[in-house]
Amino acid sequence: MKNRTNTRWLTQLALLVAVLLVMNYTPLGYLQVGPLSMSLLTIPVAIGAMTLGPVAGGVFGTTSFVSALRTPSVMSAAMLQASPVGTFITCFVARVLVGLCAGWVYIGIKKLLPKNTKLCCAVGAVATPLLNTFWFMLSLCVFFFNTEYVQSLCATFGTTNPFLFVCAFVGVQALVEAVGCGIVATLVTVPLLKFLKK
Repeated sequence: MKNRTNTRWLTQLALLVAVLLVMNYTPLGYLQVGPLSMSLLTIPVAIGAMTLGPVAGGVFGTTSFVSALRTPSVMSAAMLQASPVGTFITCFVARVLVGLCAGWVYIGIKKLLPKNTKLCCAVGAVATPLLNTFWFMLSLCVFFFNTEYVQSLCATFGTTNPFLFVCAFVGVQALVEAVGCGIVATLVTVPLLKFLKK
């Protein structure tokens, strides 16, 4: 029975990886909005983190880092030039933390509200893009806030305060991603959990 469970989990993980790769290497995964990429990848990450567990959510980091290396945006190119290590942490480690933390948020809320699957899924789904924004912007500010590229963005927004910079830079985007992921990931995850009998 354990082998069947492992095979099933690996098959589901492989499907998640396939969806992430398709979304990552086609226009389906990101909407370019100014200097930022509005990520739709948090939707399958949220679904994977809630249905397969925190480890499955960590796949996001790999696709994000490979994308930053293969097809860099203006921002990721500037980051890579300023600090390859900081870019690795921002694009890989921070993204792995998104999936892990999203899975843990879902597990935690499920323990608090074991009978309310829809609410648990909604919380997990909304948490994923918010965690994505939090970890990305935290590492961006830690490693790149004093770089010429980020300081030029700060000047554009008229602020020198890191917190105000984050709010101006991604505030609306984070809310739009949270609403979109909250709706889509919840609508997919609730029936999927019933189908998987979880």
